[in-house]
Amino acid sequence: MEEIILGGGRFWCTEAIFQKLKGVNTVTPGYSGGIVVNPPYEQVSSGETKHAEVIKVEYDPEIITLEQILSVFFTTHDPTTQNRQGADVGTEYRSIILFKTNKQKETAIRYIENLEKSGVYKKIVTSVEPFKDFFKAEDYHINFYKTNPDYGYCKFVIDPKIKKLRDNYNQLLKD
Repeated sequence: MEEIILGGGRFWCTEAIFQKLKGVNTVTPGYSGGIVVNPPYEQVSSGETKHAEVIKVEYDPEIITLEQILSVFFTTHDPTTQNRQGADVGTEYRSIILFKTNKQKETAIRYIENLEKSGVYKKIVTSVEPFKDFFKAEDYHINFYKTNPDYGYCKFVIDPKIKKLRDNYNQLLKD
């Protein structure tokens, strides 16, 4: 198994998406990329911790490649808006890839360069940074979409992202 840390807005969204992929063993929402040890959600939401809402994705590279994970990541969030995903605004919602290996770093940088060259996105603001630490989110954030499917945010923000996932990556989805 390998791990990579991804931030693409609220971790409720990214967790719900990546849990559906074949080869993804676990998806854990949390906080990373900041300066405060083990911060609570309220402090992260204030922006003062410099942490992003992220997910730790544990995956089997024999089943799903890093390139496939990055493809899903870049398709299901907007990597061109600085510190924002839709109505969610703040540094905690920034687009970020926290790599654990040089191979992950090189793959992410190459992937972004190729996306920009292809014209899919004009200017990607996703930062690619070395992984330092990860702090698991509070229990009420874990499996948020699964346990709250009728919550307004889930209906209006996450459901369309899952539809986009199904439309573009049906072959990568778990049965």
